[in-house]
Amino acid sequence: MAGFIGNVSARRAELAIPLPGRVVGAHGRHYMVELEDGSILHCHPRGKKSNLACGDRVQVHRTGSDRGAIDLVHERTSLLYRSDRHREKIIAANVTQVAVVVAARPSFYEDLLVRCLVAAEHQKLRALIVVNKADLVEETAQTMQRLQAYAHLGYGLLQLSAKRDVSPLRPALAGHISVLVGQSGMGKSTIVKALVPEAAVAIGEISVALDSGKHTTASTRLYRQDSDSAIIDSPGMQTFGLHHLTQPELVDAFPEFRPLAGGCRFNDCRHTVEPGCAIASAVEEGRIDRWRWDAYRTLAEELARKAPAWS
Repeated sequence: MAGFIGNVSARRAELAIPLPGRVVGAHGRHYMVELEDGSILHCHPRGKKSNLACGDRVQVHRTGSDRGAIDLVHERTSLLYRSDRHREKIIAANVTQVAVVVAARPSFYEDLLVRCLVAAEHQKLRALIVVNKADLVEETAQTMQRLQAYAHLGYGLLQLSAKRDVSPLRPALAGHISVLVGQSGMGKSTIVKALVPEAAVAIGEISVALDSGKHTTASTRLYRQDSDSAIIDSPGMQTFGLHHLTQPELVDAFPEFRPLAGGCRFNDCRHTVEPGCAIASAVEEGRIDRWRWDAYRTLAEELARKAPAWS
């Protein structure tokens, strides 16, 4: 009896030990946490509310052989998320790079691309544009030509066919925790499966009639490539709200605007219609592309409608 009691006490002590880990899977209030030894615990957070994200560094304790509870979330170095008038949707935490996946077919939304890049800039993350389905030679050539403007702004731009050869992407991912974002049907899950063959990723069919992809990733999942690199596959999206940004943050998220933003006639210039705007002058002189200013003004108007005044 004494031995049995001792074993129970030892087991209780083992379950109470705090364990460091990282969230590698997120679906609702269910999280997969990878411990330092590589084992996985299926965890739930304490309390009713949960705002954890894939990539979060946490402290957990075991509640069973493969179960656990999340006790603590450590401070984040970055948080990629989107927001609208009603709610925020966390995508990933502690990433160092955002890889926006686009393709010539189905048609990608350039507005979504701009918004993803703005969100990356807001968090000071490296941004990469991945043009998938390069086997569609003619269409991809047109897409690459269309995207050269982003390369001129300093964004990484590469093309590949994930179904044939994903190796062009590997050097760009090395040393980074990268999150793959983009609309459904662009081939994010195909890229993940090519990079991590053992990944349990469902590859979806493209709905030609709707000119968009069916959602195949309902949850967010982190896959390690090596000790210094990992990729996070996120659900496909059709919109990317930026209601969490202030107007100054939005200006700062356009890299070509930064050197000029302080040179306007009025200190509170919103860089939309005000006289003496340094950014508007640069547009007129051809130093800033007009389409970028138009994209900024669309987003600025959206932010202006969220509240009576700029925050």
